[in-house]
Amino acid sequence: MESGTGILFENFPIVLNLLIFSGLAGFIWIAGTRLSYYVDAIAEQTKIARAFLGLILLATATELPELVTTVTAASSGNGALALNNMFGGVMLQLTVLAVADFFVVRGTLTSYPRSQTVVIAGVLSILTLSFLLAVYLIGDIKLIAHVGIASFLVGFLYVYVMYLLRISEKQDIWSPVDLPDEKVENETRENQFDHLTLNKLMVFSSLAALVILICGVGVVQVAETLANQSGLGHSFIGVTLLAVTTSLPELSTSIAAVRVKAYTMAISNVFGSNLIMVFLVLPADLFFMEGPVLDHVDLSAAFALAAGILLTSVYCIGLLVRPKMKVIGMGIDSLLVAILYIISLAILYHLR
Repeated sequence: MESGTGILFENFPIVLNLLIFSGLAGFIWIAGTRLSYYVDAIAEQTKIARAFLGLILLATATELPELVTTVTAASSGNGALALNNMFGGVMLQLTVLAVADFFVVRGTLTSYPRSQTVVIAGVLSILTLSFLLAVYLIGDIKLIAHVGIASFLVGFLYVYVMYLLRISEKQDIWSPVDLPDEKVENETRENQFDHLTLNKLMVFSSLAALVILICGVGVVQVAETLANQSGLGHSFIGVTLLAVTTSLPELSTSIAAVRVKAYTMAISNVFGSNLIMVFLVLPADLFFMEGPVLDHVDLSAAFALAAGILLTSVYCIGLLVRPKMKVIGMGIDSLLVAILYIISLAILYHLR
């Protein structure tokens, strides 16, 4: 292995590794679905806004596989895999919203949120992704030991972004009108875990997050082994297969959130996950010993950044325009995101 992980899986045939990969992905899916139900029930009992819980609690828990992937790959010297997984994950998690839009019975996903926090989170995500793309173009500079100055700036930027989002959550500066149904998201809840006590919900949420973390470790190792066995390379595997798997928690939690009509939480979960994804550049740089990790951004990762900016912009426009017409079972913005993602995958395959 190029990065020294997944030694056990190297001895298995590719078919067996694919089965193991699928099994671990299944556990991640189940745990992610339950986690979304638990967090929604917590929001109902604590009266904490679902937008903020999605941005903080749910997004943090579902980002555990990305954290494992990033630290594992970076510590073993595979900066390209770490970066491609992160930036490919940004693209994929936005496409998660397009899939979740299928499960919205009335209206479209982006026509429901009433909080300006989700729009602000999307715009701030565009800001942070643009910053990383600029660093790719001009290069990073070592600040302390092997760690680049841009990584520290990303860390400070994330803290400031969380502060801005917390402030925006407390202010009512944006009041959308012409909503599909103002009562849908709150009064027609269908969460089977609402009867559990807050303590049980917190315990079950922690257990679900632990399952995601443990299975995430195995998925990272299997995916890296498959990169070698398939011959597709770490860059393409990072932005596709590995990104798909580590984004399964976001997919399962977003679909589950839509099913209980917590539409705002579904969107804020993805935007919050992408903000955390950018923050992971800092721990990646801390564990990567071969100089600033952002100096190892390849063309595939750079394109994934640009695609992430484009897809986020589409959804920000959707949240402002609030389209209600569905095409092929989803909103026009979600359909556009799905099409752009497929085109992006084709380009990434060409760039591998």
